[in-house]
Amino acid sequence: MSLVANGPRLFRELVVSTLSKHSGIKIVGEAKNEMDVPSLVAETRPNVLLIALDESRRRPPMCDQLLHKFPALRIVAVAPNTNLGILYWASLEIHSTTMGTRKNVLLKVMRDSVSRTEEEQLHERDFIPTAG
Repeated sequence: MSLVANGPRLFRELVVSTLSKHSGIKIVGEAKNEMDVPSLVAETRPNVLLIALDESRRRPPMCDQLLHKFPALRIVAVAPNTNLGILYWASLEIHSTTMGTRKNVLLKVMRDSVSRTEEEQLHERDFIPTAG
């Protein structure tokens, strides 16, 4: 499912017309302006958002906002006047620390009821420092 957004009207119409002809691609909406994009993404939950890329080629600010809220979303930014496209996606950072195996530590972690302050206290008290 794809959502087409925020490019010039002719660009949006051409993209929608072209993509609609291909099997396996379903256009779930079209945003005429950038302000409508977050609410349309929340409403339609597309896999891909196609947006226009401005001439600066900088990552549009809406990408950060949307990818934080919808990390599975893929954003394709296409420069209407050139042959350039950029794909933006979110990736998951995985963190780890070595911890003690005392019953209360394991239970707190398993219950996911550890607040930030408790986590720091647990780290100081019950986690084994890693080398480095």
